Amino acid sequence: MKHRILWLGLTSLILSACSQTSSGIHQSNQFANNGLDKKAQAFNGTYKLQPEAVLNTQWLTPQFLDGLERQLNYLNKKSVPQQHNLPGLAVSKSQLQQTIRDLQAWAEQPSAQGGQAFSLHQLAGEDGKGNVQFTGYYVPVFKVRSTPDAEYKYPIYRKPAGLSQYPSREQIDFGQVLAGQGLELFYSNSLVDNFFMQVQGSGVVEDEYGQQHLLSYGGSNGHSYRSLGKVLIEMGEYTADTISATAIKEWLAKNPDKQRELMSKNPSYTFFSPGLDKPVGAANEPLTPLHSVAVDPAFIPLGSIVLAHLPLLDDKGELTGHEFRLMLAQDKGAAIKTPGRIDVYQGIGDEAQQRSDSLRHYGKIWLVLPKGQSH
Repeated sequence: MKHRILWLGLTSLILSACSQTSSGIHQSNQFANNGLDKKAQAFNGTYKLQPEAVLNTQWLTPQFLDGLERQLNYLNKKSVPQQHNLPGLAVSKSQLQQTIRDLQAWAEQPSAQGGQAFSLHQLAGEDGKGNVQFTGYYVPVFKVRSTPDAEYKYPIYRKPAGLSQYPSREQIDFGQVLAGQGLELFYSNSLVDNFFMQVQGSGVVEDEYGQQHLLSYGGSNGHSYRSLGKVLIEMGEYTADTISATAIKEWLAKNPDKQRELMSKNPSYTFFSPGLDKPVGAANEPLTPLHSVAVDPAFIPLGSIVLAHLPLLDDKGELTGHEFRLMLAQDKGAAIKTPGRIDVYQGIGDEAQQRSDSLRHYGKIWLVLPKGQSH
């Protein structure tokens, strides 16, 4: 498997698409000021075409344009599929490439009315009315040791080769079935930190010599992912209004005798690989904070450009409004499996974590294609 690291947002601990209310919105997402457009009308299909949408030159930020180059690098690879047969919509590799070239040309000559050259296909969202939930993911940073001691005793593993069936989280973390096989990359002082880094799909660790290492996604054990946030809601420990990644961490810290029971309810396990210098996504290209997103490729192909009506939050995590932003579909995730969810890469460290922790609000998404693309 190619190196890729960021594949699962932290709020995936919280959310699941398994149980929905009559409105189509999962019960864990029914909280006040969640950004839901309650007046939106139902779609006839997965996409709603806006054939001659006008984009705004202000959305062509330097960060986004830098990310466009990386997006084009991905699309120019021979391994990228020539055709994507989406539900009711066929999209070719050449159309994705043309979208980027048109955006680049427009950025160089904004007076050329380049915004008229695009067709926008709005996704039906979680409820079939265009409401898409935005969540966030980031790269955590924590300390490790190269060899175990009494405090730093929890291994971070690379993926073993040649197994026909991989063990579960319970077997790996608590049964220690991989111990002593030379698979240990580093040792942390917190199994909870390891767990959360696995949910993010990558992390930056600092060893005893002060050297930092980027650990990339190195494969999984193939077991199904289960949301711990949903489990805690079902247990009556939290409600949809009070659950968060921080709340999950606090619960685990306050209940050390129940850590094994709770974490083992998610049998999915992530392995890591060392060696990369910058965080990359499933497209194997460096990610751009606040512009790169994880998507479900069954609805938004990797390499796509999307226009987002993005929820904006204040320092307290409260929704203050929305803004339009062009985004880069460069990653995917085990919990991003519908047209109703998109995961925004927030960056590295504590501030990125805070943004990720707060974001689980609704906005809208359009797939951007060259003018004339239709169902």
